[in-house]
Amino acid sequence: MFPLVDADSSNAVRAVGDVQPAAVVVDMPGTDNARFEALAERIAARKPYLPLIAVEPEVSLPPNALPLALHGGNYDRLSLRLRAALRVRALNATALRRLANEPPAAIRLLENDPALHATVLLIGRGGAYPALSVAIGERTGVVGAFSIEAAASHLANRDINGIVIGEGFTTRVVDAFLTVLSEDARFRNLPVVLTSGELAPAYEMPNLEIITGDPAHVAANALPLIRQHALEAQLGRTLRAIEAKGLLDPQTGLLTPGAFDRDFASAVGQTLAHGGGLSAARFVFDPQYGRARIDGARIISRLMRKMDFGALRQDGSVIVVFSDTDLRNAHAIARRLSAVMRHTSHGRRGARTEPAVTVAALGPRDSAKSLLARLYADAQRAVS
Repeated sequence: MFPLVDADSSNAVRAVGDVQPAAVVVDMPGTDNARFEALAERIAARKPYLPLIAVEPEVSLPPNALPLALHGGNYDRLSLRLRAALRVRALNATALRRLANEPPAAIRLLENDPALHATVLLIGRGGAYPALSVAIGERTGVVGAFSIEAAASHLANRDINGIVIGEGFTTRVVDAFLTVLSEDARFRNLPVVLTSGELAPAYEMPNLEIITGDPAHVAANALPLIRQHALEAQLGRTLRAIEAKGLLDPQTGLLTPGAFDRDFASAVGQTLAHGGGLSAARFVFDPQYGRARIDGARIISRLMRKMDFGALRQDGSVIVVFSDTDLRNAHAIARRLSAVMRHTSHGRRGARTEPAVTVAALGPRDSAKSLLARLYADAQRAVS
């Protein structure tokens, strides 16, 4: 596939610096764990993204080491996994290049770990489900589904960065689900982790993996695949923000606060001048769960109508403006958005964070400032 440079564990760190590779593949059996962790730490600091693939791992992996089981020497899986990872590297290089060429001042590549705001779809019914939910929830957001039908609904309504399939389903049901995913371009590259069973060679899914063991081990070795997909999604949002000349927030896909204020003032002025309806909703998230507001903002960005717009505010709330919408319909839209957010759990106890929602409609004597003030005042009265 590519020009290859061999190295053993004693000189791998030096080789990465000397060779400047596009990817690193490590044959894990017999590899010294301390040296491997030093190698992973060195690779994690590299830019653009440098894929690290750990073949046949026997231990829990560092957050940036992608696990790969060959299952009887099926090296086609290595080819698929490597090409998918190199596409993410190319996307990262493109974003860095475009940011270096006079980017909008507001856009920067996020330095925090992409997994912090990722969302994992956990599907299962068995006794291991609660422990898996806790183990994954300690690392990232979790959306639970007890059926394939519920899982399909979550995939349609929100940005999912990985799927973990636990116990409780027959081989036939899992096979049908994987077949549907592999045939849909939207989901083909999603990380999918099976906690039991065997992989069929027919699935053209580069990030499909079996990881067995206790829930903490499954979560630790699934995280690198989820993290890579979250990075890919983050880079995609960054490139869209560059194309929008800095008007979009690369973290959420919503407008930046400045762009929102300008659009909001213009929308209020046009509605008052030409008639029609305009409503706004404010979603307030529990500050104890910082991931919840990012997750909620991305759900809103994905599900809101094309004629609507919103922004993540400096106080951590999200405000969405519903164009040509009266108060009753605005309440219905806000309830639907809130219902989707309700299913995400965060943290050790699996606490589910549903936002507090305040809705207000534009009156004939309103201005953009007074309508915003009413959203905040109504929320304060509700708390009181």
